[in-house]
Amino acid sequence: MKSKQIKIALRNCGHIDPEDIADYISKDGYAALGKCLTGSREAVIETMKKSGLRGRGGGGFPTGKKWELAAAVPGEKKYVICNADEGDPGAFMDRSVLEGDPHSVLEAMAVCGYAIGADEGYIYIRAEYPLAIKRLKIAMAQAREAGLLGKNILGTGFNFDIGLKYGAGAFVCGEETALIKSMEGNRGEPVMKPPYPAQKGYMGKPTNVNNVETFANIPAIINNGADWFASIGTEGSKGTKVFALAGKVKNVGLVEVPMGTTLRELIYEIGGGILNDKQFKAAQTGGPSGGCLTEKHLDTPIDYESLKQAGSMMGSGGLIVMDEDDCMVAVAQFYLDFTVEESCGKCVPCREGNKVLYQLLNKITHGKGEVEDLKKLKNFSEIIKSASLCGLGQTSPNPVLSTLDNFYDEYYEHVTEKKCRSKNCRALIKYIIIPEKCVGCGACKRACPAEAISGEVKKIHLIDQEKCIKCGACYQKCKFNSIIIE
Repeated sequence: MKSKQIKIALRNCGHIDPEDIADYISKDGYAALGKCLTGSREAVIETMKKSGLRGRGGGGFPTGKKWELAAAVPGEKKYVICNADEGDPGAFMDRSVLEGDPHSVLEAMAVCGYAIGADEGYIYIRAEYPLAIKRLKIAMAQAREAGLLGKNILGTGFNFDIGLKYGAGAFVCGEETALIKSMEGNRGEPVMKPPYPAQKGYMGKPTNVNNVETFANIPAIINNGADWFASIGTEGSKGTKVFALAGKVKNVGLVEVPMGTTLRELIYEIGGGILNDKQFKAAQTGGPSGGCLTEKHLDTPIDYESLKQAGSMMGSGGLIVMDEDDCMVAVAQFYLDFTVEESCGKCVPCREGNKVLYQLLNKITHGKGEVEDLKKLKNFSEIIKSASLCGLGQTSPNPVLSTLDNFYDEYYEHVTEKKCRSKNCRALIKYIIIPEKCVGCGACKRACPAEAISGEVKKIHLIDQEKCIKCGACYQKCKFNSIIIE
């Protein structure tokens, strides 16, 4: 449903040949850079501040303010870094921009370089994006040949060039100080702030870091004006946001909507509703760092403040829709498993605390949980949030806290009745043969890898619960609906 979408960051994706600079130029490409180079650096920063653009990487810090801070720091050598280390499960917004419109990012980085007084930039990109890397290399070569990167750009005396730095896919390197450490050849671990990268960043020099989607907005803002961009969205969240819509929704893929669009519009109008017309249960926004929003949040405007108030966050833009068949305890466990693996291990609250959270969730989903464990989950989550060094640890308990708040009854059932209503937690379910429906065909017995089913042909079969490994093979093979899950 296109009427609900406004394409700014994705404006050229699918409409131009990303490997042909002429196509980009035909869409006003590099016009923004030319416009900026004929004016003052202060005017560029003022335009960014007036536009209200906030960082699309998850933090939501005002972009113009960030540039202003970097420009104010004295120093002959400064850097511009594009964070293309897209680590959220199910997220592919930045990859799509780099593959479909690489020149928009290069142009925006040059604009930023001019505004803050930098002559060198780097794109920190995960090595798992080979097509994006290939097209960036082609775009950089074409821009240099056209005099739009390198020495004396457009004859103005401004020098700016861009290189690539490859990441190994560590989620923590999405945090700007960990990213910088990785770029310098060190272990990707965050450092205490201040000093901020704008004061002391890459190689100890003043550095500005923005992510791909943030940069992709900038040429359009310069060309169309700050007032145009500020007229889109909400009072505190201007412009549009790209989401990777995934999960139990009919229409999956990238969507770009004005800030303030409701979750209901996104899921039911653009997304087409829940797959197989099942009941909506929750939507996880903000990836592993976000929280689960429920039916009561469907009319919540999607902007930085509203999502935070609802117990979630914007994040980089991953949005996973869940239906009635999803177990929210298992969902929280899934995200904790991810953050435990991705923690850099530098600080104890994140390194050890998230392991404790995961172990508690694992205990609950295996039918060994106690009511007291629910209090422990909440207490440990609050400690981890308040004591962790960087954003990974500070937000990792969000899936636990939000599911505890919104689906406490499911947690309680798991620990008191040893029951999973969604029948996702294998340890809490049983496969049972209904005698009245069993015809004794033997299909279930032949399919069982644990030899847990007994019975003769044309006679009622039985499942030995002690032997059953709950793989579901019998359930799938039965053609007479004589096996149920309890």
